[in-house]
Amino acid sequence: MIEVTVQDVRVDPASNSPVVLLREKGGTRVLPIWIGHAEANAIVMEIRGVKAQRPLTHDLFKQVLAGLGGTLRRVVILSVKDNTYFAELSIHRDDTVFQVDARPSDSIALALRFHAPIFAADSLLDEAAVDTGEPQPDPSVDPETLKQYLEKLDPQDFGRFTP
Repeated sequence: MIEVTVQDVRVDPASNSPVVLLREKGGTRVLPIWIGHAEANAIVMEIRGVKAQRPLTHDLFKQVLAGLGGTLRRVVILSVKDNTYFAELSIHRDDTVFQVDARPSDSIALALRFHAPIFAADSLLDEAAVDTGEPQPDPSVDPETLKQYLEKLDPQDFGRFTP
């Protein structure tokens, strides 16, 4: 398993679908995953620290899980088959660990809310990631550099996938 971080959420101009870009931590590969608009909104809101007036689905799930004494320890993006990605939540409660099948988009939105790490299977990155050839810029050092880097990414680089 390789830890990944949410690099960005963009809109694929060819399909008008949101794409979340996961970058391997300390590496040069980016894993694009096409997601729904609601999930993209939930991810972007959490990244930007925007709170809805009422709890959204992912916020509600976090409150319920925490209320039951559980925590989300990690998310693993496991595989892709026929352009459908599969993920798993690792939920801990007391001495019990629950592995829950989930969509990657929901898993990412929850991981951000729980501050839980996100991992991708090595084989998935080997199969589906795009190597940018550039290490991940550190946004804490120079936000303008990160912005320029993201603007250079071409959605056509991810053209072998269809949403």
